[in-house]
Amino acid sequence: MTGFATETGSFEITSDRYEFSWELRAVNARGLDLRFRLPDGLDGLEAALRRRLSDSVARGSVTLSLRLIRGGGSRGPRLDPAALEAAITLVTAAEAQASERGLLLAPMTAAGLLGLRGVLDTSSDATDPAPLVAALLARLDPLIASFEASRADEGTALRDVLQAQVDAIERLTMEARRMAENRRGNQAEALRAALLRLGEAAPGVEPGRLEQELALIAVRGDLTEELDRLAAHCAAARAHLESAAPVGRKLDFLMQEFNREANTLCSKSQHAPLTRIGLDVKAVIDQMREQVQNVE
Repeated sequence: MTGFATETGSFEITSDRYEFSWELRAVNARGLDLRFRLPDGLDGLEAALRRRLSDSVARGSVTLSLRLIRGGGSRGPRLDPAALEAAITLVTAAEAQASERGLLLAPMTAAGLLGLRGVLDTSSDATDPAPLVAALLARLDPLIASFEASRADEGTALRDVLQAQVDAIERLTMEARRMAENRRGNQAEALRAALLRLGEAAPGVEPGRLEQELALIAVRGDLTEELDRLAAHCAAARAHLESAAPVGRKLDFLMQEFNREANTLCSKSQHAPLTRIGLDVKAVIDQMREQVQNVE
């Protein structure tokens, strides 16, 4: 089942400001495939996201993307007073010794002092990712809620489509049952006529044996079991569609059972109108199977 949601916002950790943008999307798939596009350095975030999404999604190809921007804060290059004092002392001593020997040095500028190693610390602080990961996870619930709402809207529409298809199969099954009942008398007359013709063509054959064979033919052509199973499958499909639990795989298996009974109906009917109904049932089943692939 498809779904899409985005969530943006910002937060602060100590003196740093962060802006984030989540994007969560899903397309149809037979199983569950979770994919993540996350910034580097957020140890533990993917594992936590995988657990959260696995609790919400049972089927589909799901991609979660995060865009994270670290904004301005008080962190930046920092002056080391002790290193600056040591640098000034060294520069003063160097200038004094040079002057004693008659050397004139260029005056030291502030930029020159700050450029000396250790005076200005420009290295980035080693940041513990745990607070940042926790802050991001705390802002995940609205994203998942919006995502589930979009999927629920699609699921409601899809359920209506599938229920209409189950209704169609049920109507065709009832029509096939009425037609099978109506033809039962004609079938009996046809079998009796066939029995008389066989008796005339083969007078040496025992009538009991002929009646037994014709009875087996009648049994093999009986569609009661197939029609009963089709009706049972319709009831099972309705129950699945009303369930709040994930039922995509169950419906997928049920489609196979529907198709098996429809094939048997066509092969056993030996009656053009009944065969036509069986083909109509197969057509609805094919349409329903395509929609079931979208169901979680």
